[in-house]
Amino acid sequence: MKKAIVIGAGVAGLATSIRLALKGYQTQVFEVNKYPGGKISSFQLKGYRFDAGPSLFTMPHFVTELFELAGENPTDHFEYEKIEVSCNYFWNDKTRFKAYTDQASFIEEAEKIFDEPTGNIQKYLNRAKKKYGLTEALFLNKSLHKLKTFLSIDTIKAISKLHIYELQKTLHQANEDAFSSPHLVQFFDRYATYNGSDPYQTSGMMTLIQHLESSFGTFVPKQGMVSISNSLYNLAVRLGVDFKFETPIEEINIKNNKVVGASNRDDVFKSDIVVSNMDIYSTYKKLLPNEKSPKRKLKQERSSSAVIFYWGIKHSFKELDLHNVFFSNDYEKEFECIFKKQNVSDDPTIYVNISSKNIPSDAPKGSENWFVMINTPADYGQDWNQLVKRLRETIIKKLSIDLGVNIESLIQCEKVLTPPLIESKTQSHLGALYGSSSNNPMAAFLRHPNFSNKIKNLYFCGGSVHPGGGIPLCLLSAKIVDDLIP
Repeated sequence: MKKAIVIGAGVAGLATSIRLALKGYQTQVFEVNKYPGGKISSFQLKGYRFDAGPSLFTMPHFVTELFELAGENPTDHFEYEKIEVSCNYFWNDKTRFKAYTDQASFIEEAEKIFDEPTGNIQKYLNRAKKKYGLTEALFLNKSLHKLKTFLSIDTIKAISKLHIYELQKTLHQANEDAFSSPHLVQFFDRYATYNGSDPYQTSGMMTLIQHLESSFGTFVPKQGMVSISNSLYNLAVRLGVDFKFETPIEEINIKNNKVVGASNRDDVFKSDIVVSNMDIYSTYKKLLPNEKSPKRKLKQERSSSAVIFYWGIKHSFKELDLHNVFFSNDYEKEFECIFKKQNVSDDPTIYVNISSKNIPSDAPKGSENWFVMINTPADYGQDWNQLVKRLRETIIKKLSIDLGVNIESLIQCEKVLTPPLIESKTQSHLGALYGSSSNNPMAAFLRHPNFSNKIKNLYFCGGSVHPGGGIPLCLLSAKIVDDLIP
């Protein structure tokens, strides 16, 4: 039986281990933490349960297909449901918008709230759908770094429709051209944050991101986001995958330009293939010290990071839902602070996730568990203690005004996550949430491939390589790796 090593038990590493086990590989997964899931983890705090990392769940079929590949019924192990409202949006001028997951309801509500003609909205959504349909096979489902990918009919179709992609525009310009309402422009600009980018720099191609939400819907796992990683971990164990927690790998072993295993200070582990789910920057700098690194790819601008406040709130807010966004007044200034000044705006957009809205046991009765996130730059040595103090005051003041109650007095418990902590917990370079940003129009082609051109049988998965960050794309990276491995 051939042996495989997966470095890192993030969601892409879990999915890869499942696929390798189904291929017949004797698979070991090495994880520095004492739990699986990487960024997808949870914790308890004074009677409140919090999902620590990603809070948005879309395209659940990428999870359930792994159970189906193993011949299991997904609903026996992982349960989720579609939600009616993907997110509630709040502006300082008291405008409020419910983004329904049903497209007809979304368009009707957007026309009513923003006075935007139905035709404009439908045309925009149709164009996003076309972009996704033309590029899905090329950019998401296959390796961009294999010649056969570019010799397919799908590629020819995609190239023949270049005018549809709006590559010559930024996402913000594409949205301004589509809508008359500044609020609706800002609403669609926000989708750049789904991969840690700047709507004033990233390509107009990125309008396709919202298609994943508007066409496929938004969902909530019935046992929290952590049940995604927990259920995949349990599936991997049932398939015979061997997990080594609190066991860091310190070097990928190479002989004659071919992988022969991996090692740490205590042992050497022989293997026919190695798949790194570790951040690609850290993989080269820490695990491949004697190999030449791809400097251009590793020097790419980092994506945004975040400061997250986990608050136990002794109150229940009827106007809030699972996902809530409180927009800043000057969106352009906010992103200029993040990406050009490597700082945080005095008026940041605030995202509040409350899983107890759908999972009542996540908070005591009459209370809510708030996951309060602010987009920030990656860690370039800023004084995070000072930034956290300033952000906390700003957030409490803004939310208190918008919700008409003193938020400070309702906070029963608190925990804070910063970019340096994100890096220390997940090995994400500089604490960037999505690896490199997509601000460069050629970003899709600049991401590191899912395999090594120089070292045989070395592969890469996860959010820092092709096709990108976020749960769906991480799961797709595992699928691409599976296709590459014989």
